[in-house]
Amino acid sequence: MAENGIEFVVGVEEGGMRLDQFLAGKRLPHSRSQIQRRIEEGEVLVNGATARPSKKLRPGDRVLFSPPPPVPTALVPEEMPLTVFYEDQHLIVLDKPAGLVVHPAAGHASGTLVNALLARCGDLGGIGGELRPGIVHRLDRDTSGLMVVAKDEPTLLGLQDQFRHHTLRRSYVAIVDGEIETASGRFATLYGRHPVHRKRFTSRVTTGKVAITNYTVVERLEGATLVRVRLETGRTHQIRVHFREHGHPVVGDPVYGRPSKHPLVREVATMLGRQALHAYELGFRHPVTGEDLVFESPWPEDFRAAAERLRRR
Repeated sequence: MAENGIEFVVGVEEGGMRLDQFLAGKRLPHSRSQIQRRIEEGEVLVNGATARPSKKLRPGDRVLFSPPPPVPTALVPEEMPLTVFYEDQHLIVLDKPAGLVVHPAAGHASGTLVNALLARCGDLGGIGGELRPGIVHRLDRDTSGLMVVAKDEPTLLGLQDQFRHHTLRRSYVAIVDGEIETASGRFATLYGRHPVHRKRFTSRVTTGKVAITNYTVVERLEGATLVRVRLETGRTHQIRVHFREHGHPVVGDPVYGRPSKHPLVREVATMLGRQALHAYELGFRHPVTGEDLVFESPWPEDFRAAAERLRRR
């Protein structure tokens, strides 16, 4: 470790490698594209001089990587209660309530989960050059349940890699309209933005990414079905779209739903005021310690009340 950064000496077997390729192999807490950007911004010196990402290295070259310290984010910390299942210096697992937006965006400049995490976490590392929490995955505003958030860039990259390779366990419970006849099933489709409604998504596309949703019927309710859902992919609105486009929209879904033919289901949808969807299980391998972690979240009260109201007498 050099005084002003991390210094590497190019070995004989590393001669001829590109500079960005050389650094990408050093297990730095940055992706290759981030390393390329840092080289272009003059944060990497080869024998005391700046270089291009494509520079070919020679044995004995000295490479100094000196990223600047992370800068404070422009987002404002806001104190608000959070239900935390697990926390260490690298990550935090929490239970997001329905109605809480994850990240500031147009119309939600404050009062988000990120604002709350900035107030809670005093041990944030630099993610993307800023002191901010690393959002690995999102839940829709009106979906409740478990989320994992990284506190530093190596943890963020490690969790993103698990998401990319579908090695995380993510399970949901949902109440969907109508009675599903099969005990279990699998939706495997292409997936993309709706061609007309650009804020929506659809599986009825001819090109797009693959989306896979597995479900098991837990209980047949009055005019509805309680299902357990396991995701193999994590596309935006995936569960809501798949069930809607297979004839069983999530009860109470304001975007992809439709008025139920059953009066009791319509009543429960109004009572809920949101989609009946809860992320109850989350399992992953800790990117730093290697420990396998699994968490389960109890159903929130509104979801529990909706299921009870629909139970057959």
